[in-house]
Amino acid sequence: MGRVGQSHGVRQWLQGRREQQPEKASPVRMTLKGAYELSLMRTAGEIVAEVHEVMKQAIKPGITTGELNRLADALIRKRNGIPSFLGYHGFPASICASINDELVHGIPSARRVLKAGDIISVDVGVIYKGFHGDSAWTYPVAEISDEAKRLLAVTEQSLYLGIEQVAPGKTFGDVSAAIQRYVEENGFSVVREYTGHGIGRQMHEEPQILHYLHPDDKVRYWILRPGMTFAIEPMVNVGTWKTQVLEDGWTVVPEDHRLSAHFEHTLAVTENGVEILTTKR
Repeated sequence: MGRVGQSHGVRQWLQGRREQQPEKASPVRMTLKGAYELSLMRTAGEIVAEVHEVMKQAIKPGITTGELNRLADALIRKRNGIPSFLGYHGFPASICASINDELVHGIPSARRVLKAGDIISVDVGVIYKGFHGDSAWTYPVAEISDEAKRLLAVTEQSLYLGIEQVAPGKTFGDVSAAIQRYVEENGFSVVREYTGHGIGRQMHEEPQILHYLHPDDKVRYWILRPGMTFAIEPMVNVGTWKTQVLEDGWTVVPEDHRLSAHFEHTLAVTENGVEILTTKR
């Protein structure tokens, strides 16, 4: 689930965060995880990955986003997990389901029926024994347009290019630059107002991780260390990066209402590089 964002003052909140950042941000603000904590996060991440496998099979014309939510909730609880999103700041569902120009935080509904040609971003969060896993994926519904195919391919690849930069001694800025460079080289835009985030006992821990470079962002200088855990989740638009929140107070769309995609993994920095926690083993 992308950090920042209910309807009241998203841009003001983000601007305030930038203004309040100290001149020299320090990674000591980030909680390092040990072996036991990482083992619990792996299990949380594996449950998230299992939910995405079910989503991939279930997504087809005629299914509702409400039914997708029911399937996800049932699997999470069967695996002794707790849905991270349900009740989070009042969010009313266990997954976020965002269709076409809905970027993130879409609310599942029995009235939202998928049709051929749609794309749908499904964001899943799980708590297992007190620790979170968080991952999002954008899926095609049957055959989709060439533009939509390219958007999904570029957004997914930008995530993995960012992940390739995660290793001890690298910085968050290396991750941000890799994502932004690839997305913009391909003619799309990286959303500014919603970011990646630290994760562990809380779904949103420090720091706030941008998917683009900003001159006032001190976090980009943080040096990555083993035990750091965070979610990287580029959100990419066909048109403008500027967004707005719909009247439901949750669903985020681009100002120009063109297509959006969202891909995310929860990661751990290891002694030798990076581990993707939201995957099946």
